[in-house]
Amino acid sequence: MPRGSVYERFGKRPVDITCAAILLILTAPLMVAIMLRLMLTGGTPVFAHRRVGRDGLSFRCYKFRTMRKDSSRVLRFVLRTDPAAAEEWAGAQKLLDDPRVTRIGLFLRKTSLDELPQLFNVLRGDMSMVGPRPVTDRELARYGRYLPAYLSVRPGVTGLWQVHGRGTTLFSERVEMDVAYVRKIRLFTDLKLMLQTAEVVFRRSGS
Repeated sequence: MPRGSVYERFGKRPVDITCAAILLILTAPLMVAIMLRLMLTGGTPVFAHRRVGRDGLSFRCYKFRTMRKDSSRVLRFVLRTDPAAAEEWAGAQKLLDDPRVTRIGLFLRKTSLDELPQLFNVLRGDMSMVGPRPVTDRELARYGRYLPAYLSVRPGVTGLWQVHGRGTTLFSERVEMDVAYVRKIRLFTDLKLMLQTAEVVFRRSGS
């Protein structure tokens, strides 16, 4: 799929680097505080999971740890014993009431602070500030005919899925939002989504 606008080809990357660098400086004290708090609960404060990026290249996507150490075992048990949870997982690949998530992890997810380490992914060139949500190899197949659109851009720290819907969004709806963004990448859209994301984060932090 050919690259799009002049901004997408020549301006998006400089904007990504500038925004990520500024945000890392501003949030450094907060990130250190979160890491120390997570270290007190045991385990590694930051973990990396494999995601698929632009052109199908795999990369290590960084996040603050929000789940229990035995999260895989817990998920298997829940999906095996709770039909409603299994149906929810099949439709959205996530659970609204996720038993794997710790108390501090719930707060980090609610405020999106668990995704702050992804700013390093932006500097590395794995991700963009705004774009489709990073997905696994297994989730990639669910994009169907929209797969070329997804693979034509870098995944984003935020995007339409972050501002609209989030936890209530079905996977199919997320795909539609990703494709809608890819088809119309503009500087104004990116700046607007970043500002809306900041507003959402502050609103959730205060609730």
